[in-house]
Amino acid sequence: MVETSEGGDEVITQPCGALVLMNVWDKAFPVSEGVTSPSVDPCFNYNVLDEPWRATDDYKPPDKSDRDRDWSGWYRLLYHGMSTQMPESHVPNYRCSTQMPLWLNGSHPKAGEDSLQVCCPSNSTHIRVKACPGNYYIYEFVKPPDFKSAYCLVPVEIRSTSAPSTTVLTTPSTTTTVRTHLGQLFDYQSIIIADTPNDNKLATLGNMFLLATEILISAVVKPTPTQSNISITLNSTEVKIFTVGWNTTLKKTLQLNTPDALLDIDLIGISKNNNGNAAVSLIIYKNMEEMLKPSLFRTENDTVKTMTSRVVSAFLPKTTNKTLTKPVNFTLRHIKEMDPKGLLDCVYWNISEWVVDGCSITETNSSYTVCSCVHLSTFALIMQTKRPPKSNYLKDLVSTVAVVVGLVFLFLAVLTFAVLGKNSSVTNTALLNLSLCLLLAHLLFLLTQHLLPYIRIHKRVCAAIAGTLHFLFLSAFVWMFIEAILLFITVKNLSKIRSKQKEVVHWGFLLVIGYVISLAVVSVSVGVVPDGYGSEECWIKMDSDFIWSFLGPVCFILAVNLVLFIVIIICLSWSIKKVNTEVAQLRSTRTMVFKSLAQFVILGCPWILGFFTQFSESVEIVFLFFNSQQGTFIFLVHCVLNEEVRRQYKRWWGALWRCHK
Repeated sequence: MVETSEGGDEVITQPCGALVLMNVWDKAFPVSEGVTSPSVDPCFNYNVLDEPWRATDDYKPPDKSDRDRDWSGWYRLLYHGMSTQMPESHVPNYRCSTQMPLWLNGSHPKAGEDSLQVCCPSNSTHIRVKACPGNYYIYEFVKPPDFKSAYCLVPVEIRSTSAPSTTVLTTPSTTTTVRTHLGQLFDYQSIIIADTPNDNKLATLGNMFLLATEILISAVVKPTPTQSNISITLNSTEVKIFTVGWNTTLKKTLQLNTPDALLDIDLIGISKNNNGNAAVSLIIYKNMEEMLKPSLFRTENDTVKTMTSRVVSAFLPKTTNKTLTKPVNFTLRHIKEMDPKGLLDCVYWNISEWVVDGCSITETNSSYTVCSCVHLSTFALIMQTKRPPKSNYLKDLVSTVAVVVGLVFLFLAVLTFAVLGKNSSVTNTALLNLSLCLLLAHLLFLLTQHLLPYIRIHKRVCAAIAGTLHFLFLSAFVWMFIEAILLFITVKNLSKIRSKQKEVVHWGFLLVIGYVISLAVVSVSVGVVPDGYGSEECWIKMDSDFIWSFLGPVCFILAVNLVLFIVIIICLSWSIKKVNTEVAQLRSTRTMVFKSLAQFVILGCPWILGFFTQFSESVEIVFLFFNSQQGTFIFLVHCVLNEEVRRQYKRWWGALWRCHK
């Protein structure tokens, strides 16, 4: 706030009574009155009046009048950019484009300040005149006494050179004072944030911070004939101020640049609507998101809002006509990692909430976003993402305890099949590799889910885990398919009486088929959609239907297995009736068929539920339970319910008991 002392000098006082914003500022600035900064000489704080029609040799129609103007402060007279002065002698009527010209009844002061009489044909008044360094004068104009009168100027320059080329017309003490007040203001910000838990109250205080900051910065802005550039950098904020005058060398769109934001604005166009003068300020707030929180961006969808840029303000201090001639562009640096699935908005602060009116995003990448706006205000970038599902105790229990139980039984099954692998009546290569794939897949899945917060930040690791899980689960289904093929071949060979069942296909060939097919599917998937792996859960991404790289082969295998089991049952029934084979072999084969059929149902059908997990949490829990207990089922059916395996367990137990004794 600018006030005038008794001696005519101007001082800057703390605006709003030392920034008393509610009762907060009483603590921050206890002195409310009489706190002043060093005075500012009006020779460096004036308005410019460059209107050629005021010249004494101007004979245009006398239609001008200064009675209608709101005069405020000091003015310097220019004539086409040259420094000039008021005439010191009589000016005839109908000069200076007015009926009754106004001139000084006396000489200009040689130094300092003087009060002189302004003469006119009918009435007179007094104005203050001051001589300034550099041989120019400034005038404190007032409304003239007559309606058809105007102040005149001499159409010659009073200096040997044109108007002064000073680039910064503000004393260092003014900027220093404002910097000090800004520092005090924002030093108290963290205390306010900690003591105010209510978001709406914080937003109200945030508005006061914004207003106080703009008032302080406006005190720094002074008129200039050419241009000035002021920077204020604090820990909590950064300010850029650019002012242009009637004789500026700026010819193109102005660009204010800071590490966190960049502003492009047509300041020259704005100055043309303000008698050649205009100023713009860009303010970067480094902690304002704690007061103007992103949750105050109210949308129809219940999403998580995250502020991904600094809060920035732009305004036109001491500029009367604030209409923008062109949209302004803000380039905002991202301060947080962007979510590819999130919705990014360029928003501005509207008293109590963030809104998007008048702003649009024209360009964005991983580092920054460009916003185009048709007005100036306080801006930020807000990212909307889906709200994470609420924690379900039963779901967490199933995904942990049930999976661990399943892993234990899978391990026991793999151990049993590996030790008894030479006895083909007990197991075969397909069953052993099926169990091994499920063991590794479920173990990797369990570890991944428990370490997900640490793995998710490493995108490549997360994608590699997703690809490995894809390979292991797909391999399990391929081995289930191979098991069905081997069973079909066994039933077809029932007509051939053999003393001992033998492997119908060499185990090495089975290994190639079992793992090369799934490896080929994963390799093709990576080649076609390189970014298809690495979702939030480190699994296959659901966009672009990439999930069908897993569900497609699974559905195909399940369908073929279903057909095979129907054919196997028909063939087995025909063999029992028509073929005279060994009763023991028939019984063994029949048991194997029904075990494999039950295995197909338990291992395959839960994946059908996987299509519907997104619609119901109950379906998802059932899916997780049955999937986690695949190892338990394999151990029960192929180990516990197998008489020969039970006999072998008894022998092992007996040996262990004897060793213990």
